[in-house]
Amino acid sequence: MSLTGSIWLVIVAAFIAANLPFANQRWLVVGPVAQPKKGLAFRLAELVLAYFLVGGLALLLERRAGQIAPQGWEFYAITGTLFLTLAFPGFVYRYLLRRHG
Repeated sequence: MSLTGSIWLVIVAAFIAANLPFANQRWLVVGPVAQPKKGLAFRLAELVLAYFLVGGLALLLERRAGQIAPQGWEFYAITGTLFLTLAFPGFVYRYLLRRHG
């Protein structure tokens, strides 16, 4: 896979993974349906787990492309806020647009 393809794969995977906690009522996307409905705290915990899974994918692709660049806390702060930004459409759908009732 080319470097450009790897970058796009990580971006698309991050967008999908960031919105999955808000798109369904299942525990960790594949588990049983949550009864009672999942709350925001559990969705945020799933979001953090998804961040680390996508980060692992990115690390794997970077290792295959060559040497892994060392990162400081700034890198994780930026990628975390980017991941939250990518999750915004799912949050808006779940809590602002969807009719409850």
